Amino acid sequence: MSRLHTIPAAQATGAAATLFAAIKGKIGMVPNAYAVIGNNSPLALEAALALDGALAKSSLSAREIEVVKLVVSEGAACDYCLAAHTLIGKKAGLSKAAILALRHGTPSADERADALATFVREVGASKGTVAAPVLAAVKSAGYTDAQVVDALLVIASITFTNLVNRVNDTALDFPAAD
Repeated sequence: MSRLHTIPAAQATGAAATLFAAIKGKIGMVPNAYAVIGNNSPLALEAALALDGALAKSSLSAREIEVVKLVVSEGAACDYCLAAHTLIGKKAGLSKAAILALRHGTPSADERADALATFVREVGASKGTVAAPVLAAVKSAGYTDAQVVDALLVIASITFTNLVNRVNDTALDFPAAD
């Protein structure tokens, strides 16, 4: 049950209605997470969408972005984001087994993705002060400094959504993650 003000997207007016129409036109629905953000702060939703749009042009692939979002969402125990990014991760080429392994810190059969997931997990656990060997490990897996910085931006993006959904207790509108 929503704990923040939320009305159905079809009843929204003003800036929220404009954003919701664009989202619906692009993906066919207005996810509950976007509805709660937009109903309460169209500015925050616009910023979140702009950030995700910028990330789509980053040095990370869609698959790598989903690795980061899944790992962060697992650490935050955000059921909503885990559900959404499990679905999106599959569309980006991650198998169900890989998604579970990456979320839980076990080998996924993709050493590069595992290195990224380990780096992201360490960033979260250390509040950002990672040990030099942690950074060296992700770089030795082939990630550039630009990709490291872009991964940090993905962490910032998904952390915002995780926080909104955890504070709101946003109802799932995607299949629950395993």
